[in-house]
Amino acid sequence: MESSPTKPCPECGAANRPHARICRQCGAPLISDWQEMPLLRNKVLRRTDFMAAARANQRATRRLVLVLLLVLVVLGYLLGWSLQAMTGDIPVKNETIWFASEWGGWTALVLCFIGAVWSWISFHAGDRIILRMTGADAVTVDEEPQLHNVVEEMAIAAGIRKPRVCVIETDALNAFATGMHPARASIGVTRGLLDALNREELQGVIGHEMGHIVNWDIRYATAVGVMVGLIALVSDGALRSLRFSGRSRHSGGRAGGGRAVVIVLLLLVFAALAPLFSRLVQMAVSRQREFLADATSVRLTRHPEGLISTLEKLKLSAKPFTGANRATQHMFIVNPFRNFSEQVSSLMATHPPIELRIRRLRNLGGGK
Repeated sequence: MESSPTKPCPECGAANRPHARICRQCGAPLISDWQEMPLLRNKVLRRTDFMAAARANQRATRRLVLVLLLVLVVLGYLLGWSLQAMTGDIPVKNETIWFASEWGGWTALVLCFIGAVWSWISFHAGDRIILRMTGADAVTVDEEPQLHNVVEEMAIAAGIRKPRVCVIETDALNAFATGMHPARASIGVTRGLLDALNREELQGVIGHEMGHIVNWDIRYATAVGVMVGLIALVSDGALRSLRFSGRSRHSGGRAGGGRAVVIVLLLLVFAALAPLFSRLVQMAVSRQREFLADATSVRLTRHPEGLISTLEKLKLSAKPFTGANRATQHMFIVNPFRNFSEQVSSLMATHPPIELRIRRLRNLGGGK
């Protein structure tokens, strides 16, 4: 009998390649001897070991900032090098366009400094930036007693300080968490979500967002949102500089002709790929972290049905709203712009399919 062309995940049901070792969607092990492989064992354990996940997120945040700073440095050097070559300011002894660019060095240093300052801002004020971007306003206990009560319950269950409670005045159904560490976190829910959910369902949502806080997902997601915006801004400036390069490519002597074409192509390719790379990093933030946050919600509430019922409502009612944008879409409980199906490539999705999340919650004990 021929083997099946796909291997279904025992936890979420996603189809995987026949020789896959872990599920492409939820990260569950697909082989029986995964515990004998150290790297695979550590990756699998981070899905259920919440302390290990928190440590991994802290390390990942530092690596993320370093990688994105490196992207800025390379982009800055290429930008300065291309402008220097286009203007014909090439060292006299150089017979080719491949030379150590003084302009590139200074541009790289400037962008590295800007990126470092931007990173410092994101770590110290990223939560306030995100709250302002989404239009979330803090509410008092008198204004939203039930919401505050549920948030306090979940904070006690998670063993952390009660986060700031915010509401976004829109009829869309969604929620998010932000902050750079659990001691200074915020949870925001939309007015539509508050109106549409009962207390049990609201508890499941808040438990999910509390999961992002205790697992330190919020730090990573906030840093991604801020840094990706900066790289996109610099790349846009680099592409605009090509206009200047095009006008001056014949005025640089040795930098003209075919050399100018090479320079323009190199700058064009990297300036186009840098934001794409950053977007892929952004999309990779949420997929497996959403599964872990769902599992954390079950651990805190001891009742998966509340979150299952909420996800079923969000599947039908989630929609864009003024406070949602492409830089923050990965931070919400469901993507406000698109409901990803199981057929969508996991590489291009900010969230796992809601159907898979519900299926996995049911396998955790949330009914049939």
